[in-house]
Amino acid sequence: MFVTVRRQPVVHVWRSRSGSVSCVYFVIMGCGRVGSMLALSLEKHGHQVAVIDRDESAFRRLGPNFEGSRVSGIGFDRETLLRADIKRADAFAAVSSGDNSNILAARVARETFGVEHVVARIYDPGRAEVYERLGIPTVATVRWTSDQIVRKVLPMGALPEHTDASGKVMLAEIPPHSSWIGTPLQRIEEATGSRVAYLTRLGDGMVPESDSVFQEGDLLHLCLPTARVQQVEELLKSTKPVD
Repeated sequence: MFVTVRRQPVVHVWRSRSGSVSCVYFVIMGCGRVGSMLALSLEKHGHQVAVIDRDESAFRRLGPNFEGSRVSGIGFDRETLLRADIKRADAFAAVSSGDNSNILAARVARETFGVEHVVARIYDPGRAEVYERLGIPTVATVRWTSDQIVRKVLPMGALPEHTDASGKVMLAEIPPHSSWIGTPLQRIEEATGSRVAYLTRLGDGMVPESDSVFQEGDLLHLCLPTARVQQVEELLKSTKPVD
């Protein structure tokens, strides 16, 4: 059994669009390429991280400067999760090399320990629909990056991707409510006073056409005034207004 826990003062902070400081405690199962990149990315942005892996040598991917916890053990085992301090976790990502282990760990985190924000990486896309019915968001395509996993699971709203030098205009990803599925992007632009700069569909970026519609699983990247981000976020994350 191998556990290291090092707590250092948080230097960086990730601020939500409302301006509040948001520091998330994140537990990750799997310290492979995706898991280690995810852990380092989260720590870089000021979050606290615990990484679980049954292979102690996998922790070398984190490097000597990683300040989070390294927990050796099986990621869906209750005792292992407790050693990772799962009870205070804000989010959990299962990104090991096994589909069954990932979904089982995600369910234990959600159903046993009440972690609201979870995601499971899967290699068999055919299983995605089954897992989604269980309330477990999944990441199926190999083109998904650690950054996109963060965007899928973090308990936040709009995520800034670029801000102009004056700070008045922002490119942000805002996840719309499912009721917006099937809505023409032009209609979304009219309703929000923003412009859809591009969208990500099945892992591929694409410039929308005049007749493009918002589809399930799409990620919208909107260009809009910084001052209106919170207002637009509230609109899109609510049930679509009746035309």
